[in-house]
Amino acid sequence: MNKVMLVGRLTRDPELRSLPSGKPLATFVVATNEFRGGGGERTEYHNVVAWDRLAEICGQFLSKGQLVDIEGRLQTRQWDDDAGIRHWKTEVVAASLEMLSGRGKKEYAKEIQSAVGSDETAPTTATNGSGEAGEEELAIAM
Repeated sequence: MNKVMLVGRLTRDPELRSLPSGKPLATFVVATNEFRGGGGERTEYHNVVAWDRLAEICGQFLSKGQLVDIEGRLQTRQWDDDAGIRHWKTEVVAASLEMLSGRGKKEYAKEIQSAVGSDETAPTTATNGSGEAGEEELAIAM
């Protein structure tokens, strides 16, 4: 059985690209920590690959520092470079992914941008009857 389960944080934003066939591919690295007795800690870095719709979701919603739960399988690729040197790379091919730390900075940036855009088009301010701004507007401004 070839099954991998990881819980860790992204070390950088996912890199989303498409193959010449049009198939989407996202690559990113997840850091996991192993806590040892005596206060020791060891960090491992895992290369992760996601395909198709999962790749698009990763590119759209994941960002550096987010905590994720990934399930997938290990895959080792090998290739020869231009100099004839053989290389191997082992990576996790993601089958499912769960975001554990909530929304990433990309989503907050989109929300702020849409709030700023809607403020420019709507000159009136919603009030709660006492001349004060309503809760909706305060939530967006935060």
